[in-house]
Amino acid sequence: MKARSKFTLTAATLTLVTIGTANAAGCLKGAVVGGVAGHYAGHHAVVGAVGGCVVGRHLAKKHAEEQAAQHEAARPQ
Repeated sequence: MKARSKFTLTAATLTLVTIGTANAAGCLKGAVVGGVAGHYAGHHAVVGAVGGCVVGRHLAKKHAEEQAAQHEAARPQ
């Protein structure tokens, strides 16, 4: 029953993190990776999932900005 509670808490946390942001690119992938890493690094899956979501979102935003800059530079003037 304890694993079920952790899963429910993780799902609720991720839902709250992503609510209000229509553009949550990278969050889910980062949360999955962070949750698995946190689980194996001392049973901290929830903390890992939240941290992974934040990092994944940051990387996705950075990637989108780089793509926009490349498209802007390639546009003929």
